[in-house]
Amino acid sequence: MSASWKIKTLPQPVSEDHIRRLAAELQVSPITVRLLLLRGVETPEAMHRFLCPGLRYLLPLEYWPGVLDAAKIIARAVAEGKGIAIWGDYDVDGITATVLAKEFLSRYGARVLHVIPDRRDHGYGLAETGIRRLAEENIAVLLTVDCGVANGPEIALARSLGMEVVVADHHVPGKDLPPATALINPKLGNWPSEDLSGVALSFLLMAAAGKFLPRQDMDIRQSLDLVALGTIADVIPLDEQNRILVKNGMLLISEARRVGIHALKEASGIHHTEQIGVGAIGYALAPRINAAGRVGDPSLAVELLLAQDLRHARQLALELDALNAHRKETERSILAEALAQAESQREMAGLVLYGEHWHPGVIGIVASRIVERYGRPCIILTQENGLLKGSARSVPNFDLYQGLAECRQWLTTFGGHKQAAGLKLEEQALPSLRQAFAEAVQRQCGAQLGAPAPLLVDMEVAFAQVHARFLHELDLLQPFGPSNPRPIFLSPPVTVTRQRFFGMGKHVELWLRDTTDGVSLRGVAWRLGETWKAMASTSPIRVAYTPKAASFRGTVGIELTISGIFSHQSPP
Repeated sequence: MSASWKIKTLPQPVSEDHIRRLAAELQVSPITVRLLLLRGVETPEAMHRFLCPGLRYLLPLEYWPGVLDAAKIIARAVAEGKGIAIWGDYDVDGITATVLAKEFLSRYGARVLHVIPDRRDHGYGLAETGIRRLAEENIAVLLTVDCGVANGPEIALARSLGMEVVVADHHVPGKDLPPATALINPKLGNWPSEDLSGVALSFLLMAAAGKFLPRQDMDIRQSLDLVALGTIADVIPLDEQNRILVKNGMLLISEARRVGIHALKEASGIHHTEQIGVGAIGYALAPRINAAGRVGDPSLAVELLLAQDLRHARQLALELDALNAHRKETERSILAEALAQAESQREMAGLVLYGEHWHPGVIGIVASRIVERYGRPCIILTQENGLLKGSARSVPNFDLYQGLAECRQWLTTFGGHKQAAGLKLEEQALPSLRQAFAEAVQRQCGAQLGAPAPLLVDMEVAFAQVHARFLHELDLLQPFGPSNPRPIFLSPPVTVTRQRFFGMGKHVELWLRDTTDGVSLRGVAWRLGETWKAMASTSPIRVAYTPKAASFRGTVGIELTISGIFSHQSPP
């Protein structure tokens, strides 16, 4: 928990008069303009696109390198009646990318198979046995989504067996690219966005394929619910292009026209027509889809999202809900053991933890929990097929992929992103990896690692400025995520007029009165009960907060989600 706050500064100095003129032009408050400026959105035109990110602002397909050429291969196979196989990944991004492509191509009458590997079988990526089975099925075109860029030998095999191979993968490529017929990857070439998800690539590819196929009643825009689901689950930075895709996709998720989404929302305790944000998607819907690939059969999730019958979809959603409950129990058990190990490595810059019996489908989540607890990068390893298999998660200022590249002499394979990665190694290399990884973290982060950073807040906002119109403008800033974090405001000095601890003292509800304007608001401080107790009821205080609409005792009002509690004397 941060002991102090720090107010963000604008990238470029801007006068208050200029901020007021922009606010008047856009018909929003100066606070909203300042929030946009803090996110690097500076011109009136860019601000309008940010607040109203219509699909008309999505760049034409010609701007996305290689997409049209790859689409021609897919479209030609459809037109000639050739078999197409889609090979995806077992996470939400890979599953939604697979469903999107299969659904779209099936509407054109294509013969389409899909392969989602079982984590317990050969794991992520392509496999020789699967490639040979596809050849026996007379597959002419193999499309990989959310995988493939690291599968050079398997793709070479597919080509030797007569297949054309289209790779649509957003992971960081290695030194040697696979011998695919066509390769689209936002990390290669001059892409408008370097951070597209696998399902976003699938969307662009299918939209392009539609240009070369006879018109049907297939509106590719109806697939944006899948794009939003996979992009949010993969924690992709929401730059302008991703924001357009996700914002419009979230509208479809709220409408839940897709019966699989309808059933999934119900199984998550959400009414199927309820409008939901990134939080509910990331913490309610996505984990249930992920559970299929983590501790069950990923084909269940594919079947759910392709379902046409609501009754069947509800049955599948309940199965995924049960798998998710099992996943959470398994996660709790592994986390307890991993925390005990982490304590013994407190002096290490990077943590490498290992449990022979830990479930490979859960270790990535556990790695994220360890990072949250200790504020340093973490690798969690388990045994699988004679090797140690691991999932790694990072902190914002450490490039995990680069760090693993510096440890490559101890690794059999590795791949991923700056913030998340997977790896394999021989068991005897574990001590060397542990030392090399800690050194790599230390080199990149130095003294920044482990230092208690102040909580970054957007600006100070008095309670009198928090009203229904203000909440509406905050909604316009959604979806929140990487590169567009949820706004956090700092209160003026406030007094606590009432308090209530709950959840065995872990959480606290505070009734706060702003000493500058006399306005009172209720706030909930999750996991800050002990912090508040330790402050011995200091008064006045400041809180870091995000406001939202909420119903309390039958009355609709405004509630604060409190993310920090500070002494009034805390240094800004």
